[in-house]
Amino acid sequence: MPVAIALGAFLMTLFGGWVAHRVTDRRHLILGLAGGLMLGVVGLDLLPEALDAAGQTVFGVPAALLCFVLGFLAAHALERLLAVRKAAHGMDPHQRAPQVGLTAAVALVVHSMMDGFAIGLSYQVGRDMAVAVALAVIAHDFADGFNTYTITSLYGNARHRALLMLGADALAPVAGAAATLLFTLPEQPLGLYLGFFGGVLLYLATSDILPEAHHDHPALSTLGCTAAGVGFIWLVVGFSE
Repeated sequence: MPVAIALGAFLMTLFGGWVAHRVTDRRHLILGLAGGLMLGVVGLDLLPEALDAAGQTVFGVPAALLCFVLGFLAAHALERLLAVRKAAHGMDPHQRAPQVGLTAAVALVVHSMMDGFAIGLSYQVGRDMAVAVALAVIAHDFADGFNTYTITSLYGNARHRALLMLGADALAPVAGAAATLLFTLPEQPLGLYLGFFGGVLLYLATSDILPEAHHDHPALSTLGCTAAGVGFIWLVVGFSE
């Protein structure tokens, strides 16, 4: 049953990627929406979950927040190191590195697998809980599919790579739900991972996605799409409670 429910997340992820692929003539609006979705996911979904799951503090600071800052710095360091390597080889250091996009997409795939874990574990608690979590995950995975395709393409990866990562992101919830039939993931490491992943996403949203969205089209419509993305995640989180 959990795997069957996760198939809904599979379809919604593909739909999100399809929307991102089809609306190429409104790229600034797509990027604005993607930035809002990522900001909403980090601030309203990932961080609260990470703080609840990780629990402990390190020298007066929640461990999940330390991992959040570490994730932000790691993404920044990776991008800067790739820029230095490009400059050393006579390439434009400001050109986006495809490896960064692929790394972010892999992180999104892992996050989608965690969504599948959530479906499977909630089904072990009870059918009503499983339905509530499944509805939240299915709505949330539209944003995951949208962001996976957008961020892979934005960093200069070929279309077939973006589609490959989208396919992996769509299959991840199904794999995660199936895995709960075999084992469970300890809550504390999951919280630390979510904090780290949140920092990575926030860096990409604020340093690349949103600046690119407003570079050629500093319009209120782009800002409206960003706000709409945050609002959509807020609704998803609210209905899942």
